[in-house]
Amino acid sequence: MLQLPEVIMGTSCLGNLYQELPQTTKTAIVKEFITHTDAPASFDTAGKYGAGLALECLGKALQELNVSPADVIISNKLGWLRVPLEGEEPTFEPGVWKGLKYDAVQRIGYDGILECYEQGNHLLGAYKANFVSVHDPDEYLAKATDKSHEENLYDDILLAYKALNDLKQKGEVMAVGVGAKDWRIIRRLSEDVQLDWVMFANSYTLYDHPVELALFMHDLQSKGVFVINSAVFNGGFLTGGDYYNYKPVDKTAESGQAKLIWRERFFALCEKYNFTPATACIRFGLTAPGVKSIALSTTRPEQVEKNLKMTKADIPATFWNEMMML
Repeated sequence: MLQLPEVIMGTSCLGNLYQELPQTTKTAIVKEFITHTDAPASFDTAGKYGAGLALECLGKALQELNVSPADVIISNKLGWLRVPLEGEEPTFEPGVWKGLKYDAVQRIGYDGILECYEQGNHLLGAYKANFVSVHDPDEYLAKATDKSHEENLYDDILLAYKALNDLKQKGEVMAVGVGAKDWRIIRRLSEDVQLDWVMFANSYTLYDHPVELALFMHDLQSKGVFVINSAVFNGGFLTGGDYYNYKPVDKTAESGQAKLIWRERFFALCEKYNFTPATACIRFGLTAPGVKSIALSTTRPEQVEKNLKMTKADIPATFWNEMMML
């Protein structure tokens, strides 16, 4: 059974998610996390985060802090490869990543995933990924033009997992998992691939928590799969941001208005009980069925310790009862 700290540091902020940060701030965030978390400090990163920028900045920060590679666990979600930036904006997730000098393209298959793995370790510098996975297999399958094409794309994913399991058998990595936003793809993969861990992103949050997913998470735990909950703020929306699951909220659309009304009621309820919306999101995310760890990210060094303390917050049952009425 894998052992990881209760809180894993998400590194999307190191890749300039929503805003560009200087390296000094990024190093300060990493320092605060290492100072206040349980050892070994664990980081979740990906080639998609800032087209490899998060990997690069994480490696720099750890080196600046003189952290031994033996004292950290790095999970690299693979499948996106850094390539030259040909236009003014990256072609992947336009408008989300700021100040990038590179673009990223999907590379999923046996050779492609190994290329991503090698590039990731190169960007990390003195460090290397201990945990590996295929990142966003759901987005890869979404490119399918018909059923036959979808089957071919799924075969690419299976080949990528063959490559990752070969790395594990060679002792290059400790564990193989998956990270995705569409939890149904994780369920499908779990039937075809041996997974050591899974990371659900934007999938089980205060705003959206399907019963069917809860049952699946519990089933994974019973099979010894380590379950990590990520993006419990729905891309920052649940704590006041303008993006829901990394897409701008359309305030003129009915769906956007419904989300904003729900958030307003949620904020009012948190104020009534005198704790922050982030606290409620974190506690809910951690108590999801089967969840062992939660991945948290912040752009502010002073927020790191506060986030870690939120995991221990005592929230009364009456709050959860009233949440059900929103």
